[in-house]
Amino acid sequence: MPGYVPTNAASSGVKLDKKTLKSIAARSDRPGLIYIAQWLTFLAATGTLVWATLGTLWMWPAMLLHGIFLTVPAYSFSHETAHGTAFRSRWLNEAVLWVTSLLYMEEPLHRRYTHTNHHTHTWWVGKDSQMPFDTPMGFGGWLAEITGTALLRFHMQVFLHLAAGRYTSTMKMVTPEREFSKMTRNARIMLLIYALIAAAPFFGIWWVVWFLVIPRILGAPVMLLFTLIQHVELQENSPSILESTRSFRSNWLAEFLYMKMNNHVEHHLYPQVPFHALPKLAEAVQDQLPAPDPGFFKTNLEVMSVVLRRSLGRPTKAATIRQAPHMITEGGPVERIAQRTM
Repeated sequence: MPGYVPTNAASSGVKLDKKTLKSIAARSDRPGLIYIAQWLTFLAATGTLVWATLGTLWMWPAMLLHGIFLTVPAYSFSHETAHGTAFRSRWLNEAVLWVTSLLYMEEPLHRRYTHTNHHTHTWWVGKDSQMPFDTPMGFGGWLAEITGTALLRFHMQVFLHLAAGRYTSTMKMVTPEREFSKMTRNARIMLLIYALIAAAPFFGIWWVVWFLVIPRILGAPVMLLFTLIQHVELQENSPSILESTRSFRSNWLAEFLYMKMNNHVEHHLYPQVPFHALPKLAEAVQDQLPAPDPGFFKTNLEVMSVVLRRSLGRPTKAATIRQAPHMITEGGPVERIAQRTM
């Protein structure tokens, strides 16, 4: 597209002096290692709850809680390590990327390169390889997104393509050719692990069901509600991250689960900044950014209300969250602007 520039702070008109940015973006192993210790502590506590309630109805809320602490941080950590910013040590970053991508269920290098493309072409129709839903979003699309069925189908297709060595045009567009053999190897190993997990109950090994499989399924909608509000109802085809991306207010628990990615505008402006420094970055550029939207629950309830009204042909103006002007209508037929790319 003529005049197109990569989406970042420069394209958005946001400025931060180099000395301050360098200080904020400094990498260290310590915050990531602390996060791992905290994550494992939470998983031990919620796993104990599952074990203590097995055989009772209380096991289901226990597995949901365990699944939230399993699934949301797995997504968040795989995202941070895909950027290479979770740790200063490259080997540690790559090891955690592999394990968390296994839990998130996406081949790690595919995750890295499609996400790099997403940052370069944030919410640009035909360019962004990580647009997970059609826009404007309707209620059917919302259901497919938050249940995880759409994402699981996409990830399984990616695994099968990679395992068979049949690389799609999108893969070829975003991935260095030297990485394809590694991606194929990773996909085959991961599919074998998933097959062993699926077969485990047939050999009397049920702990993987109670502590991994069902919690992963139950926790997925919460994970996807976090990711949904990153860009939904915002502007396609804009060079400005301020128009295409949403930050939202958060409490300590959501910040932990999401690795402070509630500062999502800030993350897209300066993706080289590690997760633990995002609040400091937000403070440094706050005068140049729109105010964050409400917290996790209120923003998601508002989105659900908007997409439901859109599907019913009703007015779609949200009361408390930012929307692109063309997302606000008085009702009637909806013309699709972008088709999902994942």
